[in-house]
Amino acid sequence: MQQGKVSRRKFLRASGAATAVPFLITATALGAEGRAPASERIVMGTIGTGSQGTSDMNGFMGFGQVQMVAVCDPVPEHRERARQMVNQRYGNQDCKSYNDFRELLARDDIDAVLIATPDHWHALITIEACKHRKDVYCEKPETLTVREGRAMVEAVRRHGRVFSGGSQRVLGDYGDWPRLLWGGAIGQIKEVYVECGGPSRDCDLPAQEIPPGLDWDMWLGPAPWRPFHESLIRGGFRAYRDYSGGGMTDWGAHRFGAAMFGAQVHETGPVEIIPPDGKQVRYLTFRFANGLLMYHGGTNNIDYKGTEGSLPGKHHAITHRVDMPGYKGRGGIFGDFLHCVKTREKPFRDIEIAHRACTVCHLGNIAYWLRRPLRWDPVKEQIIGDPEAARWLDRPKRAPWTI
Repeated sequence: MQQGKVSRRKFLRASGAATAVPFLITATALGAEGRAPASERIVMGTIGTGSQGTSDMNGFMGFGQVQMVAVCDPVPEHRERARQMVNQRYGNQDCKSYNDFRELLARDDIDAVLIATPDHWHALITIEACKHRKDVYCEKPETLTVREGRAMVEAVRRHGRVFSGGSQRVLGDYGDWPRLLWGGAIGQIKEVYVECGGPSRDCDLPAQEIPPGLDWDMWLGPAPWRPFHESLIRGGFRAYRDYSGGGMTDWGAHRFGAAMFGAQVHETGPVEIIPPDGKQVRYLTFRFANGLLMYHGGTNNIDYKGTEGSLPGKHHAITHRVDMPGYKGRGGIFGDFLHCVKTREKPFRDIEIAHRACTVCHLGNIAYWLRRPLRWDPVKEQIIGDPEAARWLDRPKRAPWTI
Protein backbone atom coordinates (compact mmCIF):
# COMPACT_ATOMS: atom_id res chain seq x y z
CA MET A 1 0.00 0.00 0.00
CA GLN A 2 1.20 3.52 -0.81
CA GLN A 3 1.79 5.26 2.50
CA GLY A 4 3.99 8.05 3.81
CA LYS A 5 4.95 9.45 0.41
CA VAL A 6 3.92 13.06 1.24
CA SER A 7 5.27 14.66 4.39
CA ARG A 8 3.04 16.75 6.62
CA ARG A 9 5.03 19.88 5.70
CA LYS A 10 4.61 19.27 1.96
CA PHE A 11 0.93 18.56 2.42
CA LEU A 12 0.36 21.82 4.30
CA ARG A 13 2.37 23.80 1.75
CA ALA A 14 0.36 22.27 -1.12
CA SER A 15 -2.96 22.95 0.56
CA GLY A 16 -2.39 26.72 0.42
CA ALA A 17 -4.87 27.34 3.22
CA ALA A 18 -3.51 25.20 5.99
CA THR A 19 -3.14 28.09 8.42
CA ALA A 20 -6.46 29.69 7.60
CA VAL A 21 -8.86 26.74 7.68
CA PRO A 22 -8.82 23.87 10.18
CA PHE A 23 -8.05 20.48 8.61
CA LEU A 24 -11.20 18.35 8.79
CA ILE A 25 -10.96 14.56 8.99
CA THR A 26 -14.14 12.94 7.73
CA ALA A 27 -15.84 10.03 9.45
CA THR A 28 -15.36 7.98 6.30
CA ALA A 29 -11.62 8.62 6.37
CA LEU A 30 -11.55 7.36 9.96
CA GLY A 31 -13.33 4.16 8.99
CA ALA A 32 -17.02 4.82 9.57
CA GLU A 33 -19.75 2.91 7.73
CA GLY A 34 -17.88 -0.40 7.95
CA ARG A 35 -14.88 0.84 5.99
CA ALA A 36 -11.24 0.68 7.02
CA PRO A 37 -9.46 3.97 7.76
CA ALA A 38 -7.91 5.52 4.65
CA SER A 39 -4.38 4.64 5.80
CA GLU A 40 -5.30 0.94 5.92
CA ARG A 41 -7.21 0.67 2.65
CA ILE A 42 -6.06 -1.21 -0.40
CA VAL A 43 -6.40 1.13 -3.37
CA MET A 44 -7.42 -0.75 -6.53
CA GLY A 45 -8.09 -0.24 -10.21
CA THR A 46 -10.01 -2.49 -12.61
CA ILE A 47 -8.68 -3.27 -16.10
CA GLY A 48 -11.33 -4.92 -18.27
CA THR A 49 -14.87 -3.91 -17.35
CA GLY A 50 -17.14 -6.29 -19.24
CA SER A 51 -19.69 -8.40 -17.38
CA GLN A 52 -17.14 -10.51 -15.46
CA GLY A 53 -14.96 -7.52 -14.72
CA THR A 54 -17.78 -5.46 -13.22
CA SER A 55 -19.00 -8.48 -11.26
CA ASP A 56 -15.56 -8.97 -9.74
CA MET A 57 -15.19 -5.23 -9.20
CA ASN A 58 -18.44 -5.14 -7.22
CA GLY A 59 -17.21 -8.13 -5.22
CA PHE A 60 -14.04 -6.31 -4.23
CA MET A 61 -15.92 -3.11 -3.40
CA GLY A 62 -17.95 -5.15 -0.93
CA PHE A 63 -14.86 -5.23 1.29
CA GLY A 64 -14.51 -2.15 3.49
CA GLN A 65 -10.73 -2.27 3.18
CA VAL A 66 -10.90 -1.71 -0.61
CA GLN A 67 -11.03 1.69 -2.32
CA MET A 68 -11.66 1.34 -6.07
CA VAL A 69 -10.40 4.49 -7.81
CA ALA A 70 -9.98 3.74 -11.52
CA VAL A 71 -11.38 1.67 -14.38
CA CYS A 72 -10.01 0.91 -17.83
CA ASP A 73 -11.46 -0.57 -21.02
CA PRO A 74 -11.15 0.26 -24.74
CA VAL A 75 -14.93 -0.24 -25.07
CA PRO A 76 -16.40 3.14 -24.05
CA GLU A 77 -19.76 1.90 -22.80
CA HIS A 78 -18.03 -0.72 -20.63
CA ARG A 79 -15.71 1.72 -18.90
CA GLU A 80 -18.40 4.39 -18.46
CA ARG A 81 -20.77 1.88 -16.88
CA ALA A 82 -18.00 0.73 -14.55
CA ARG A 83 -17.07 4.31 -13.63
CA GLN A 84 -20.67 5.09 -12.71
CA MET A 85 -20.88 1.91 -10.62
CA VAL A 86 -17.81 2.92 -8.63
CA ASN A 87 -19.02 6.48 -8.10
CA GLN A 88 -22.45 5.26 -7.04
CA ARG A 89 -20.85 2.88 -4.56
CA TYR A 90 -18.86 5.63 -2.86
CA GLY A 91 -21.27 8.52 -3.40
CA ASN A 92 -18.78 10.72 -5.25
CA GLN A 93 -17.39 11.47 -8.72
CA ASP A 94 -13.76 10.52 -8.02
CA CYS A 95 -13.36 7.40 -10.19
CA LYS A 96 -11.13 7.97 -13.21
CA SER A 97 -11.61 6.07 -16.47
CA TYR A 98 -8.94 5.12 -18.99
CA ASN A 99 -8.75 3.68 -22.48
CA ASP A 100 -5.09 2.61 -22.09
CA PHE A 101 -4.15 0.37 -19.16
CA ARG A 102 -0.64 1.86 -19.07
CA GLU A 103 -2.04 5.15 -17.81
CA LEU A 104 -3.78 3.39 -14.94
CA LEU A 105 -0.65 1.39 -14.04
CA ALA A 106 1.41 4.59 -13.96
CA ARG A 107 -0.56 5.86 -10.95
CA ASP A 108 1.51 5.67 -7.76
CA ASP A 109 -1.56 5.64 -5.52
CA ILE A 110 -2.85 2.27 -6.78
CA ASP A 111 -1.74 -0.79 -4.80
CA ALA A 112 -3.44 -3.60 -6.71
CA VAL A 113 -5.30 -4.23 -9.95
CA LEU A 114 -8.12 -6.50 -11.00
CA ILE A 115 -7.50 -7.78 -14.54
CA ALA A 116 -10.62 -9.08 -16.31
CA THR A 117 -9.78 -8.42 -19.95
CA PRO A 118 -10.10 -11.03 -22.70
CA ASP A 119 -7.57 -13.82 -22.17
CA HIS A 120 -5.04 -12.69 -24.79
CA TRP A 121 -4.26 -9.59 -22.69
CA HIS A 122 -3.80 -11.28 -19.29
CA ALA A 123 -0.08 -12.04 -19.42
CA LEU A 124 1.08 -8.74 -20.87
CA ILE A 125 -0.92 -6.60 -18.45
CA THR A 126 0.04 -8.78 -15.46
CA ILE A 127 3.74 -8.45 -16.26
CA GLU A 128 3.47 -4.69 -16.73
CA ALA A 129 1.54 -4.42 -13.45
CA CYS A 130 4.33 -6.30 -11.66
CA LYS A 131 6.91 -3.91 -13.12
CA HIS A 132 4.85 -1.03 -11.71
CA ARG A 133 4.78 -2.77 -8.31
CA LYS A 134 1.07 -3.55 -8.34
CA ASP A 135 -0.35 -6.73 -6.85
CA VAL A 136 -2.63 -8.59 -9.24
CA TYR A 137 -5.92 -10.45 -9.14
CA CYS A 138 -6.36 -11.87 -12.66
CA GLU A 139 -9.44 -13.62 -13.94
CA LYS A 140 -9.13 -17.12 -15.32
CA PRO A 141 -7.96 -18.49 -17.65
CA GLU A 142 -4.87 -16.63 -16.57
CA THR A 143 -2.89 -17.42 -19.72
CA LEU A 144 -3.30 -17.83 -23.46
CA THR A 145 -0.20 -20.01 -23.82
CA VAL A 146 2.11 -22.11 -21.64
CA ARG A 147 5.08 -19.80 -22.20
CA GLU A 148 3.03 -16.79 -21.10
CA GLY A 149 2.27 -18.58 -17.84
CA ARG A 150 5.91 -19.18 -17.02
CA ALA A 151 6.75 -15.55 -17.88
CA MET A 152 4.02 -14.44 -15.47
CA VAL A 153 5.41 -16.62 -12.68
CA GLU A 154 8.87 -15.15 -13.23
CA ALA A 155 7.57 -11.57 -13.21
CA VAL A 156 5.56 -12.07 -10.02
CA ARG A 157 8.56 -13.58 -8.24
CA ARG A 158 11.13 -11.11 -9.61
CA HIS A 159 9.14 -8.08 -8.51
CA GLY A 160 7.90 -9.55 -5.22
CA ARG A 161 4.22 -9.21 -6.03
CA VAL A 162 1.12 -11.00 -4.78
CA PHE A 163 -0.83 -12.66 -7.58
CA SER A 164 -4.13 -14.50 -7.27
CA GLY A 165 -5.72 -16.36 -10.13
CA GLY A 166 -9.44 -15.79 -10.51
CA SER A 167 -10.87 -19.29 -10.33
CA GLN A 168 -13.43 -18.67 -7.61
CA ARG A 169 -15.01 -22.06 -8.21
CA VAL A 170 -11.97 -24.09 -7.17
CA LEU A 171 -12.66 -22.83 -3.66
CA GLY A 172 -16.33 -21.89 -3.86
CA ASP A 173 -17.78 -24.91 -5.65
CA TYR A 174 -15.35 -27.65 -4.66
CA GLY A 175 -13.81 -26.23 -1.50
CA ASP A 176 -14.92 -29.06 0.77
CA TRP A 177 -13.83 -31.87 -1.55
CA PRO A 178 -10.08 -31.49 -0.98
CA ARG A 179 -10.72 -31.72 2.77
CA LEU A 180 -12.32 -35.10 2.17
CA LEU A 181 -9.89 -36.30 -0.47
CA TRP A 182 -6.76 -35.18 1.35
CA GLY A 183 -8.19 -36.82 4.46
CA GLY A 184 -8.38 -40.19 2.69
CA ALA A 185 -12.13 -40.45 2.09
CA ILE A 186 -11.73 -42.54 -1.09
CA GLY A 187 -8.26 -43.92 -0.52
CA GLN A 188 -5.68 -43.41 -3.25
CA ILE A 189 -7.13 -41.45 -6.18
CA LYS A 190 -6.73 -43.41 -9.41
CA GLU A 191 -8.93 -41.56 -11.92
CA VAL A 192 -10.59 -38.16 -12.30
CA TYR A 193 -13.26 -37.32 -14.89
CA VAL A 194 -13.71 -33.65 -15.83
CA GLU A 195 -16.19 -31.87 -18.12
CA CYS A 196 -15.55 -28.30 -19.24
CA GLY A 197 -16.31 -27.83 -22.94
CA GLY A 198 -14.11 -28.15 -26.00
CA PRO A 199 -11.22 -26.32 -27.67
CA SER A 200 -11.31 -22.99 -29.48
CA ARG A 201 -11.12 -22.60 -33.27
CA ASP A 202 -10.07 -20.15 -35.96
CA CYS A 203 -12.10 -16.95 -36.09
CA ASP A 204 -14.22 -16.63 -39.24
CA LEU A 205 -16.60 -13.84 -38.25
CA PRO A 206 -17.61 -11.35 -40.98
CA ALA A 207 -16.40 -7.76 -40.82
CA GLN A 208 -18.60 -5.08 -39.24
CA GLU A 209 -18.25 -1.33 -38.88
CA ILE A 210 -16.36 -0.24 -35.77
CA PRO A 211 -18.68 1.66 -33.38
CA PRO A 212 -17.80 5.30 -32.61
CA GLY A 213 -15.34 5.66 -29.74
CA LEU A 214 -14.23 2.03 -29.66
CA ASP A 215 -10.46 1.60 -29.78
CA TRP A 216 -10.43 -1.63 -31.80
CA ASP A 217 -6.66 -1.65 -32.20
CA MET A 218 -6.26 -1.56 -28.41
CA TRP A 219 -8.86 -4.28 -27.90
CA LEU A 220 -6.90 -6.55 -30.26
CA GLY A 221 -3.56 -5.59 -28.73
CA PRO A 222 -1.10 -8.49 -29.15
CA ALA A 223 -3.59 -10.64 -31.09
CA PRO A 224 -3.44 -10.80 -34.90
CA TRP A 225 -5.31 -8.02 -36.66
CA ARG A 226 -8.81 -8.83 -37.91
CA PRO A 227 -11.94 -6.81 -38.70
CA PHE A 228 -14.28 -5.83 -35.89
CA HIS A 229 -17.26 -7.98 -34.96
CA GLU A 230 -19.55 -7.07 -32.06
CA SER A 231 -19.71 -10.59 -30.63
CA LEU A 232 -16.03 -10.39 -29.72
CA ILE A 233 -16.55 -7.49 -27.30
CA ARG A 234 -19.62 -9.17 -25.79
CA GLY A 235 -17.94 -12.34 -24.53
CA GLY A 236 -17.88 -14.28 -27.79
CA PHE A 237 -14.09 -14.08 -28.01
CA ARG A 238 -13.73 -17.29 -25.94
CA ALA A 239 -14.69 -19.42 -28.94
CA TYR A 240 -11.68 -18.29 -30.98
CA ARG A 241 -8.08 -19.39 -30.80
CA ASP A 242 -6.49 -15.93 -31.17
CA TYR A 243 -8.09 -14.76 -27.93
CA SER A 244 -8.84 -17.85 -25.83
CA GLY A 245 -8.76 -21.63 -25.56
CA GLY A 246 -12.52 -22.22 -25.65
CA GLY A 247 -14.30 -24.20 -22.97
CA MET A 248 -11.08 -26.13 -22.34
CA THR A 249 -9.48 -23.07 -20.76
CA ASP A 250 -12.65 -21.22 -19.66
CA TRP A 251 -14.36 -23.83 -17.48
CA GLY A 252 -11.24 -25.97 -17.65
CA ALA A 253 -9.35 -23.50 -15.49
CA HIS A 254 -12.05 -24.04 -12.88
CA ARG A 255 -12.58 -27.76 -13.14
CA PHE A 256 -9.19 -29.11 -14.17
CA GLY A 257 -7.74 -26.77 -11.55
CA ALA A 258 -10.08 -28.18 -8.91
CA ALA A 259 -9.46 -31.76 -10.04
CA MET A 260 -5.69 -31.35 -9.86
CA PHE A 261 -5.91 -29.69 -6.46
CA GLY A 262 -8.08 -32.47 -5.07
CA ALA A 263 -5.73 -35.12 -6.46
CA GLN A 264 -2.67 -33.24 -5.13
CA VAL A 265 -1.01 -32.84 -8.53
CA HIS A 266 -1.62 -29.07 -8.65
CA GLU A 267 2.10 -28.20 -8.55
CA THR A 268 3.15 -30.46 -11.40
CA GLY A 269 1.67 -31.66 -14.69
CA PRO A 270 0.99 -34.74 -16.78
CA VAL A 271 3.68 -36.70 -18.59
CA GLU A 272 1.45 -37.80 -21.47
CA ILE A 273 -1.63 -36.41 -23.20
CA ILE A 274 -3.61 -38.80 -25.41
CA PRO A 275 -6.48 -37.54 -27.58
CA PRO A 276 -9.53 -39.73 -28.23
CA ASP A 277 -9.22 -42.01 -31.25
CA GLY A 278 -12.76 -43.42 -31.46
CA LYS A 279 -11.40 -46.86 -30.55
CA GLN A 280 -9.40 -47.70 -27.44
CA VAL A 281 -9.19 -44.11 -26.17
CA ARG A 282 -12.66 -42.75 -25.51
CA TYR A 283 -11.72 -39.50 -23.76
CA LEU A 284 -8.79 -37.12 -23.94
CA THR A 285 -6.51 -38.58 -21.28
CA PHE A 286 -3.84 -36.99 -19.10
CA ARG A 287 -1.45 -39.46 -17.49
CA PHE A 288 0.62 -38.31 -14.51
CA ALA A 289 3.92 -39.75 -13.31
CA ASN A 290 2.26 -41.16 -10.16
CA GLY A 291 -0.18 -43.21 -12.27
CA LEU A 292 -3.17 -40.88 -11.95
CA LEU A 293 -5.38 -40.71 -15.06
CA MET A 294 -7.43 -37.58 -15.66
CA TYR A 295 -10.03 -37.57 -18.44
CA HIS A 296 -11.81 -34.83 -20.34
CA GLY A 297 -15.35 -36.22 -20.37
CA GLY A 298 -17.31 -39.04 -18.77
CA THR A 299 -19.19 -36.72 -16.38
CA ASN A 300 -21.03 -33.42 -16.36
CA ASN A 301 -18.78 -31.95 -13.64
CA ILE A 302 -15.93 -33.65 -11.73
CA ASP A 303 -15.85 -37.30 -10.59
CA TYR A 304 -13.05 -38.87 -8.55
CA LYS A 305 -12.47 -42.64 -8.42
CA GLY A 306 -10.25 -44.07 -5.70
CA THR A 307 -9.14 -47.38 -4.26
CA GLU A 308 -11.78 -47.12 -1.52
CA GLY A 309 -14.69 -45.23 -3.03
CA SER A 310 -15.68 -42.32 -5.24
CA LEU A 311 -16.67 -38.69 -4.97
CA PRO A 312 -19.40 -37.80 -5.57
CA GLY A 313 -20.71 -41.19 -4.54
CA LYS A 314 -19.86 -43.70 -1.87
CA HIS A 315 -16.86 -42.86 0.28
CA HIS A 316 -15.60 -43.24 3.81
CA ALA A 317 -17.30 -41.11 6.43
CA ILE A 318 -14.18 -39.55 7.91
CA THR A 319 -14.46 -37.58 11.12
CA HIS A 320 -11.58 -35.22 10.39
CA ARG A 321 -11.40 -32.99 7.36
CA VAL A 322 -7.98 -31.52 6.78
CA ASP A 323 -7.68 -27.74 6.68
CA MET A 324 -7.88 -26.15 3.25
CA PRO A 325 -4.19 -25.91 2.33
CA GLY A 326 -3.10 -22.48 1.22
CA TYR A 327 -6.33 -20.60 2.01
CA LYS A 328 -5.97 -17.50 4.15
CA GLY A 329 -8.17 -14.66 5.25
CA ARG A 330 -11.95 -14.56 5.11
CA GLY A 331 -14.53 -13.90 2.41
CA GLY A 332 -13.64 -16.39 -0.29
CA ILE A 333 -10.97 -15.94 -2.90
CA PHE A 334 -11.29 -12.12 -2.90
CA GLY A 335 -10.73 -12.02 0.85
CA ASP A 336 -7.81 -14.43 0.50
CA PHE A 337 -6.15 -12.09 -2.01
CA LEU A 338 -6.71 -8.97 0.10
CA HIS A 339 -5.33 -10.71 3.18
CA CYS A 340 -2.18 -11.63 1.25
CA VAL A 341 -1.75 -8.12 -0.14
CA LYS A 342 -1.33 -7.00 3.47
CA THR A 343 0.72 -9.93 4.76
CA ARG A 344 2.73 -10.61 1.55
CA GLU A 345 1.93 -14.33 1.72
CA LYS A 346 1.16 -16.44 -1.33
CA PRO A 347 -2.62 -16.60 -1.96
CA PHE A 348 -4.68 -19.74 -2.46
CA ARG A 349 -4.55 -19.45 -6.27
CA ASP A 350 -0.94 -18.35 -6.47
CA ILE A 351 0.41 -17.81 -9.98
CA GLU A 352 2.34 -21.10 -10.02
CA ILE A 353 -0.78 -23.14 -9.25
CA ALA A 354 -2.91 -21.13 -11.70
CA HIS A 355 -0.26 -21.57 -14.39
CA ARG A 356 -0.14 -25.35 -13.85
CA ALA A 357 -3.91 -25.66 -14.20
CA CYS A 358 -3.94 -23.59 -17.41
CA THR A 359 -1.01 -25.61 -18.79
CA VAL A 360 -3.09 -28.80 -18.63
CA CYS A 361 -5.86 -27.02 -20.56
CA HIS A 362 -3.43 -25.75 -23.22
CA LEU A 363 -1.83 -29.17 -23.65
CA GLY A 364 -5.27 -30.71 -24.08
CA ASN A 365 -6.07 -28.18 -26.78
CA ILE A 366 -2.81 -28.87 -28.63
CA ALA A 367 -3.53 -32.62 -28.58
CA TYR A 368 -7.04 -31.95 -29.92
CA TRP A 369 -5.83 -29.57 -32.63
CA LEU A 370 -3.07 -31.90 -33.86
CA ARG A 371 -4.99 -35.12 -33.15
CA ARG A 372 -2.00 -36.98 -31.79
CA PRO A 373 -0.49 -37.91 -28.41
CA LEU A 374 2.01 -35.62 -26.70
CA ARG A 375 4.77 -36.39 -24.24
CA TRP A 376 5.33 -33.63 -21.69
CA ASP A 377 8.14 -32.85 -19.26
CA PRO A 378 6.42 -31.02 -16.38
CA VAL A 379 9.76 -29.92 -14.87
CA LYS A 380 11.33 -28.40 -17.98
CA GLU A 381 7.86 -27.58 -19.38
CA GLN A 382 8.71 -28.96 -22.79
CA ILE A 383 6.90 -31.14 -25.33
CA ILE A 384 9.22 -34.04 -26.03
CA GLY A 385 10.10 -35.13 -29.57
CA ASP A 386 7.46 -33.11 -31.46
CA PRO A 387 8.75 -29.74 -32.73
CA GLU A 388 5.47 -28.94 -34.51
CA ALA A 389 3.47 -29.37 -31.32
CA ALA A 390 6.07 -27.43 -29.33
CA ARG A 391 5.44 -24.37 -31.47
CA TRP A 392 1.96 -24.14 -29.94
CA LEU A 393 3.47 -23.50 -26.50
CA ASP A 394 3.62 -19.82 -27.45
CA ARG A 395 2.24 -17.43 -30.07
CA PRO A 396 3.78 -14.50 -31.94
CA LYS A 397 2.48 -11.13 -30.74
CA ARG A 398 1.43 -8.26 -32.96
CA ALA A 399 3.78 -5.26 -32.80
CA PRO A 400 4.44 -3.28 -30.74
CA TRP A 401 3.32 -5.64 -27.96
CA THR A 402 5.93 -7.97 -26.48
CA ILE A 403 6.63 -9.80 -23.23
